[in-house]
Amino acid sequence: MDTLAESSIWWLLAGGMVVVELLTGTFYLLMLAIGLAAGAIAAHLGLGVPMQLAAAALVGGGAVLLLRLLRGKQVQPADASKNRDVNLDIGESIYVGAWQFDGTATATYRGAKWSVAVRPGVTGSSGNHRIVEVVGNRLIVEKI
Repeated sequence: MDTLAESSIWWLLAGGMVVVELLTGTFYLLMLAIGLAAGAIAAHLGLGVPMQLAAAALVGGGAVLLLRLLRGKQVQPADASKNRDVNLDIGESIYVGAWQFDGTATATYRGAKWSVAVRPGVTGSSGNHRIVEVVGNRLIVEKI
């Protein structure tokens, strides 16, 4: 088979893979498309089909592994109940007057009565507290 025809097949496969990636949003398919482009370049260089397949597999597989390693090192976002980007109450202050024996209290926050609890392992004391988590309709706080 002609090297131009072989490389054209590789380029068509790479383009098809990019289209599928655009339709599905799976970024890993883009890495495989890079591998298919490496197979096309190997065909342009006049390498045989086994070397073209090896180039496509090594480059595509290597790109997928590299992407996987890089994504694994990213910081995972905090749970939504503790994430200030999701819940703007996190980090705000609240005054708690009196605590009950079970470690809960009732406090007024944003014009409404809220159930308040301290972080596990901490005893409650009256005064200003910082909201660290929202669990349902209960504010989890820590002493400021």
